[in-house]
Amino acid sequence: MVLPDFFSDICASKKSKILTMIQVTPVILCGGSGTRLWPLSRTGFPKQFLCLTGKESLFQQAAKRLGTLGNDIIQVAAPVIVSGEDHRFLASEQLRELSITMGTFLLEPMGRNTAPALTLAALAAVQNNQDPVLVVTPADQTISNPPAFTAALQKAIVHAVQDNIVILGVTPDKPETGYGYIRTEQSNCPLQLANVLNVSAFVEKPNQATAKGYLEEGGYYWNAGIFVIKASVWISAVEHFTPTILKATRNAWDARKTDGVFVRPGKAEFESIPSESVDYAVMEHLPGSGFPILMVPLDAGWNDLGAWDAVWQVQSKDAFGNAHVGDVVQTDTHNTLVHASSRLVALVGVSNLVVVETADAVLVASKERSQDIKAIVYQLNEQKREVLNLHRKVHRPWGWYDSIDEGGRFKVKRIQVNPKASLSLQKHHHRAEHWIVVTGTAQITNGDKLITLTENQSTYIPLGEVHRLVNPGTIPLEIIEVQSGSYLGEDDIIRLEDTYGRINKNK
Repeated sequence: MVLPDFFSDICASKKSKILTMIQVTPVILCGGSGTRLWPLSRTGFPKQFLCLTGKESLFQQAAKRLGTLGNDIIQVAAPVIVSGEDHRFLASEQLRELSITMGTFLLEPMGRNTAPALTLAALAAVQNNQDPVLVVTPADQTISNPPAFTAALQKAIVHAVQDNIVILGVTPDKPETGYGYIRTEQSNCPLQLANVLNVSAFVEKPNQATAKGYLEEGGYYWNAGIFVIKASVWISAVEHFTPTILKATRNAWDARKTDGVFVRPGKAEFESIPSESVDYAVMEHLPGSGFPILMVPLDAGWNDLGAWDAVWQVQSKDAFGNAHVGDVVQTDTHNTLVHASSRLVALVGVSNLVVVETADAVLVASKERSQDIKAIVYQLNEQKREVLNLHRKVHRPWGWYDSIDEGGRFKVKRIQVNPKASLSLQKHHHRAEHWIVVTGTAQITNGDKLITLTENQSTYIPLGEVHRLVNPGTIPLEIIEVQSGSYLGEDDIIRLEDTYGRINKNK
C-alpha cells in the first residue's frame, strides 16, 4: 500500500490502527436560507443552489470537492445530503447535472440547526454495523484552492480514524469579527510535524479590537464549520454533552420512512428535537473534556459568502475594482458589485455599491453595509411578502414556471415541463385555467377526457375539474397558462396523484 507523505508524521504507535482502507462518508449540510444574499437567495431557492462563483452552484462545488478525497488508503462513499423537504429536488437535480452518484437524502421536516442534522447523519451512517469517518461541511462555502482543501481533509481523516475529533481552522488574514475563532496549542505527540494542533478553546465572534489582538498573538483560526469525525465518536459525544438531542433525534430516526434515496425522519418526533448548533451542543465543551479534539489549519482561499461584500471579494474584477455579472454598463464607477439577472443595469459615477437585480426585486446597498440586509429581510417577513420566499421563476421537480403577469382576478404563467415529466393529478377550488401550447407536445387529462395538443392548440380547465399535464415527448414542453378566479395562490392545489410524493391528505 502506498501511503501519503503526511502519514509518516503520525505517531508510530498509532500507525497499526489505520493500515486498512479508511471508509469515508461525506455529509453536506444543505439547510439554511442565506437571507443576507437576498434578493438572489430566497427561502425557496437559497444561496447554496446559486452560481455565485463560476458556472456551478456552491452546493455542486462542495459535492465535487468531497469527491476528490479518495487515495490509496481512503475510500469515499456517495454523499449524505441533509436538506429540507422543499429543496430535495433542487439538490438531487444539481447532483445529476454533475453525474455524481446519489447517496442518501435526509429530509428534515423543519429546521433544527446543525447538531440534530449531524446526529441524523451519524445514525444513518452506523446502520448495518458500519462506522465510517464523516467529513461534514456546509453546502454554501467557496474554496479557491481545491487541492489544498483536499490535502487538509485527507490529513484530518487519518487522525479522525484514530477516534480524534478533527476540525478545520481557516488561517486568518485580517481581524474578522463575523466568525467564531479556534484557539490552538502544540500537541505532545509529534503531530505538529504534520501541522496538526490541539484545540484549547472555542471563542465567540470578537469585536474589532479583540480580533486584531488574536491576529497579533497568533494561534487563532477562523471556525469554518468543517468537521471530520467517526460516526460512533459523534454519537458518543452528543450523548455525553446533550443527551436530549440524541434521544429525540434517535426517536425521529426510528420513525423514518424511506422513498428511494429520500429518507424522512418522523415529523412529530423531529419537531421535539432541541434546536442547537454543533458548536454549542458539543464542540465548545470538548477542550479538556477527555474527548480528544485536534485542528488542521486550512489555507485554501476559504470564504463562506455570508453577505454581498464577501461575494465581491471572490469575484473577478476590472481595473477599477468592479465585479459585474449580467448586462451591465458603467462609467466612472469604482469598487461595485452588480448582479443583473433579467435586464440592463447602468451605473454612472458611483462607488462601493451593491446592486442586485432580479425579475421582481432590486437591491441597492452600500457595500460596507451589506450585512444590514437582514433588516430588509425582517421587514419583508413582517409584511408577509412572497418576494422573500420565491423568485418569479420557480423551479419544480418536473420543470419550472414563470409568473409573467397578474392582476386582481388573473395570473399569466409561462410553464416548461421536462421531457417525460408530469405535473400532479390535481384540481383547484377557486380558479379556472386556459392552456396554450407554445412548443412540444402536451398530453392532458381534463376531467374524463385525455387529449393531445401540439403547437398553437389550446384547452380550457373549468374550476374544480380534475386535470393533469404530461410531456410525453423528448423535447421540453412549453405552455402559457392563464388563470382566472377569486383566489390565485399556490396553496389552492389539491393533489390527488403525484410522482413526487406531494399528495394532499385532505382532498
